Amino acid sequence: MSQIDTKEKILDVAEELFSKYGYQGTSMRAITSQAEVNLAAVNYHFGSKQGLVTAVIERRLVPLNESRELNLIDVKARAAKESRKPEAEAVLLAFIEPTLMMPESVPGARNFITLISRAMADTDRTAREIFVRNMKPIIERFYNCLAEALPEIPQDVLYWRLNFIIGALSHTMRCIDKCPVPMAEAEPRDATELVKLLMPFVVAGVEAPI
Repeated sequence: MSQIDTKEKILDVAEELFSKYGYQGTSMRAITSQAEVNLAAVNYHFGSKQGLVTAVIERRLVPLNESRELNLIDVKARAAKESRKPEAEAVLLAFIEPTLMMPESVPGARNFITLISRAMADTDRTAREIFVRNMKPIIERFYNCLAEALPEIPQDVLYWRLNFIIGALSHTMRCIDKCPVPMAEAEPRDATELVKLLMPFVVAGVEAPI
């Protein structure tokens, strides 16, 4: 097995185990055993357990944030070309669409979604702090673009509305496989359908008059 294959196998196994048991609940012995590698291989590629969980998170999050960033650049460029403000709907779609599409387009990404959901509720802050550190710059850019699109909304109100949207998006991602609150009338939807359902909801919320 090549070094690249070994590294990817360790990342895949660690992602799966972190998603099931959390950062503290996953031992390095469990990772090396399931990945069929020795501890020296993990240390060689990642340096430590914290280095490993950082690599697991950034493997998914860096490309996702790059996609969001490119979408936002395109939204702002189109607005500038037409000499107008960015539209709030376009700004939100630039963030939401690649996020909801990721679990269906990236192999193994469903474990990542579970990992992040667990990290946000975990008493151990290690994985959560890594995730937040990677998210902060892109969230700030989207907030600034929304502020440009909606200058009539007070900044503190817009801040909370963006947090509400992120919460709704996080919950929606868990609905791709199944609805967390089962109802006979609420069948699971694929990512494309969920984007269409979520967008009018969040746009109406962020644009609501004060």
